[in-house]
Amino acid sequence: MRAARQFLYSQVLPAAVMLFGCLIFEGCQSAATTDVKSPSIKVAAASEDEAPRYTFGIIYPVAHLFYEEITRLAEEAAAPHSIRLIVKAPESFSADQQIHMMETMIQQKVDAIAIAPIDASALAPVIDRAVEAGIPVICFESDSPGSRRLSLIGTDNIKAGEQMGQVIRQLHNNKGMLLIESGVQSMKVNQERLEGLLRYLQDHTNIQVLEIRYHGGNSDKALSDLEQMIDDHPHFDSLVSIDLISSSASVLVWKAKGLNRFALSFNMTPEMKEAIRNGQITSVISHHEQEWGRLLIEHLLRAAQGEYVPPFVDTGTQVVQGLSSE
Repeated sequence: MRAARQFLYSQVLPAAVMLFGCLIFEGCQSAATTDVKSPSIKVAAASEDEAPRYTFGIIYPVAHLFYEEITRLAEEAAAPHSIRLIVKAPESFSADQQIHMMETMIQQKVDAIAIAPIDASALAPVIDRAVEAGIPVICFESDSPGSRRLSLIGTDNIKAGEQMGQVIRQLHNNKGMLLIESGVQSMKVNQERLEGLLRYLQDHTNIQVLEIRYHGGNSDKALSDLEQMIDDHPHFDSLVSIDLISSSASVLVWKAKGLNRFALSFNMTPEMKEAIRNGQITSVISHHEQEWGRLLIEHLLRAAQGEYVPPFVDTGTQVVQGLSSE
């Protein structure tokens, strides 16, 4: 059994069980209701006695603590407007589950939908069906540009990848060897981040990419990928994690192995913030995730009211290194 797995089973999982118990206890006292038979959370943002003015659907790419924080922020933004939120997320990355969730929301006749598509092409037809039914759809984080979605809330992920390349160039003094772990290949956000990163490294640096792997949304595979790449390339200088799952796996590996190498990732989650403080993560490209909940509600409300929504809402990026930022 490898060191990272031993660490995972001996320390992380028991803590996770305790945390899960606490969350259940707190959830029982919350106004939100959770259907334990499906990965959906229905949030009553208005008073229980007050009929909501609008019902909005939010569909994440996967159930993850990061998105639970986005939901909390969205609930805060929705409360003053008497908005009911129906929040869903596949238990694992599944475009088919997202399609089913979209179809259910169309049947429920929600007033607007926000979705982070796992597969841009696969989700386009059902996004179009929602629009044809009079339900505006906004993409966030990851796009479906071939669909009739109204807007994208996110960032230019190709530029974000290039920005990661600039950070690596500075850390490496324009040379070195790099490992890359990515997630679901069909997700536009992963494709574009990787494209921007590789393009910048090729055009502006002498840094060598040793290997790129894809875990496909499987956290166990992400962990084994990292362990295998480190074993195969012991002289690597840095690891870049393209998505949430590989970022979490990299923290476990760094903790278990005590590696003194650069580890970089995207998305400033609470986990990444703690990992930066503890020295497991060197740099993170943040997309101002703390604003996502507010932006989702603000633009879904405009869409439901027939007001203008810009086709692209740029959340911007920020490089976070240690306890400082650029």
